[in-house]
Amino acid sequence: MHASLLFAAALAAYGNAFFGSFQFDDFNVIVRQGAVHSLGAWWDSMPGIRPLLKLSYALSWSAGGGSTYAFHAVNVMLHAANVLLVWQLLRTLFARMGVAGDGVAAFVAALLFALHPAHTEAVTYLSGRSSSMMAFFYLASLLAYLRGAPRWGSPVLFLAALATKEVAVTLPFALLLCEALDVRRRFELRPVLRRQAWHWGVLGLGLALMAALPRYREMLEASLALRTFGEQLALQTGAIARHAGVLILAVPPNIDPEVAALPPVAGLAVIAAVAVGFVLLRVQPWYALALLWFFLHLAPTNSFLPRLDAVNDRQLYLASIGPLALAGLALSLMPRGRTALAAALALVLALGTVLRNRDYRSEVALWTETVRQSPANARAFNNLGFALQQEGLRDEACAAYAEALRQDAEQLRAAVNYRELRCSPDLRSPGAAPETPR
Repeated sequence: MHASLLFAAALAAYGNAFFGSFQFDDFNVIVRQGAVHSLGAWWDSMPGIRPLLKLSYALSWSAGGGSTYAFHAVNVMLHAANVLLVWQLLRTLFARMGVAGDGVAAFVAALLFALHPAHTEAVTYLSGRSSSMMAFFYLASLLAYLRGAPRWGSPVLFLAALATKEVAVTLPFALLLCEALDVRRRFELRPVLRRQAWHWGVLGLGLALMAALPRYREMLEASLALRTFGEQLALQTGAIARHAGVLILAVPPNIDPEVAALPPVAGLAVIAAVAVGFVLLRVQPWYALALLWFFLHLAPTNSFLPRLDAVNDRQLYLASIGPLALAGLALSLMPRGRTALAAALALVLALGTVLRNRDYRSEVALWTETVRQSPANARAFNNLGFALQQEGLRDEACAAYAEALRQDAEQLRAAVNYRELRCSPDLRSPGAAPETPR
């Protein structure tokens, strides 16, 4: 009964996601990426990065003939499956933490996970599949380990997660956290590491394969050249604050958000929160789960290694599970009115998800909403201009390009698009140049 309700809730919240179009990075990694347009092309492109993710793209492209419907169907089903995995994982973890009850806490937490609008970027945004598909293998690997599945099962699923997205490198550390949360027995590191030897071996193999691929080396070099260590930490402190805001519904989802760097003292708050998590591991493990799970799963993308985009909502997909577990537990322990409050919160989250899905119905809709939320984002105005141009709205596109250039005179793509569209009064001519840069 619980499984059916969770599955139905996930499908209902994303029922209007099937009408979304290709967006943003979808064009780079799917639409204009010939390597994912057939199984033969995918095979010829190997070895390469994220092979399992690209295989799923190739299968979706072939099944749907290049339409978005097959992509959306896979994404939504992956999310529904992840909801059930989260439910089972939290049931197991709550039992290990000594949480008594009838399983309501795990159910409510999984329901919040199913409906939270922060997850639309990992579900409705088609190339957000990298996060939801990786999470499927990741959560399945954790559950297989905790439930005592055959010894090879969990490491194989971990390898599949790594072959989908590199941030799965946190899994062995998540296993350590799950073991440390078990208050029923004493935590001894050596025996735990012996039980997890295959996982650490898979991690070493995955890192070695990444190091052997030139594309990963190029990405690492580009990353290290982006900003200084101090700039990175200040920016990522702001990114973590934004993630927290999205999670508590204080900040709306945004596909290209602006992030302000925070002063160094704010970084001390992050360090303090992590320290509190470790202190509470054996005494109040549900708080430790919320804190340590959140920061562990943001570590690959929101810590020391610079990225071009400081923050993306899809990074919250796995990271949100810890805080939502605590929210589910808090609701389940309410002496009265817990059902009504949980239902009301679920309704608010579902409405937020349905409304956010509507923004993905077209590029114009998505970037109109993005510039409304981020009025100082030059790249967002350039992308809005391109979307308007593709719809034949030349004057509106020119205005968007002009705003992008007003904000950032070095916005090369906007400058090229502006010139190719002949937006200047002395260059005006009807029509739009096809295939201009995004």
